[in-house]
Amino acid sequence: MLAYTLRRLILIVPTLLGIMILNFIIVQFAPGGPVEQTLARLQGSDIAATARVSGSGGGDAGFSASSSGGGGGSGPAGSYRGAQGLDPALIARIEAMYGFDKPPFERFVDMMGNYLAFDFGESFYRDRTVLQLIADKMPVSVSLGLWTTLIVYLVSIPLGIAKAVRDGSRFDMLTSGLVIVGYAIPAFLFAILLVVLFAGGSYLDWFPLRGLTSPDWENLSWPARIADYLWHICLPVLSMVIGGFAGLTMLTKNSFLEEINKQYVTTARAKGATDKRVLYGHVFRNAMLIVVAGFPGAFVAILFTGSMLTEIIFSLDGLGLLGFESAINRDYPVMFGTLYVFTLLGLLLKLASDLTYHLIDPRIDFAARDA
Repeated sequence: MLAYTLRRLILIVPTLLGIMILNFIIVQFAPGGPVEQTLARLQGSDIAATARVSGSGGGDAGFSASSSGGGGGSGPAGSYRGAQGLDPALIARIEAMYGFDKPPFERFVDMMGNYLAFDFGESFYRDRTVLQLIADKMPVSVSLGLWTTLIVYLVSIPLGIAKAVRDGSRFDMLTSGLVIVGYAIPAFLFAILLVVLFAGGSYLDWFPLRGLTSPDWENLSWPARIADYLWHICLPVLSMVIGGFAGLTMLTKNSFLEEINKQYVTTARAKGATDKRVLYGHVFRNAMLIVVAGFPGAFVAILFTGSMLTEIIFSLDGLGLLGFESAINRDYPVMFGTLYVFTLLGLLLKLASDLTYHLIDPRIDFAARDA
């Protein structure tokens, strides 16, 4: 497994580089970059109306004032629709301020060189480094991710085992209805429903709608702090659990059913083993392999993709909301910095998932499979 691990670590480099290149190219064609927004504010006009780059073809939209073909371009002032009437020297200073006075290839090379040293620069609009912003927002997203993953596993695994043991029974049919609802309705719709019902939307006002703690949290005693924290996080976590338990429940059920129908289970029962002994002494380890080994990947999925809309709905200042706002505001250092960090973390945790498979069941050898 050492050779396999080293090979996977080496493959992280081209994978990460390819993801960064693809996203960098896509952003080149996205209108409304920080230069355009600054020019629009200077002109006092609507950003949406002035965010598009004039001229034809593949201009460097949103990044720099590139000249038109033939080498005799019209200059910076002619490359932005919002730049009309502004001093070209002022536009050049704005581009230099945002680092867009260089060609795209040179900017990408400089960016990746800094990222190798984990230097992600400063946000365009927040006057803080990207790492500081990530560190500030991480507790909210980690809280949501950890609690959601923990509760989903605590609910889904026992429920999936019970459904497998009682396959085809009335209990299985009734709980399947809950699973279908969890599959069919997105988590953010559950979040909206909970807000309407319990957070002062239209009916009850039992839970807060903003933040992870109350403003006077630091003045409370520790028991009161814990209660306040749980009070604030209850609805967001509940909405994510309702929207996320269905898949793991069915995965657990199907995994146990597959093992229960195998020959070794029939043999164990023929030797006089009780159902409990067969289930927990023989089936459990094999059936739980895929469930337990998938924990790192499930946590990453909940942490980085499942919480964005939940954070927006419940006004939680976490990584999901940070990414959403940075995309809307074209805050490129935050966009690319967080993309780099989270992609790298996701690739490492994917490797951890594969290694977990091997630790749980040494018979699984990924190195032999790849060979």
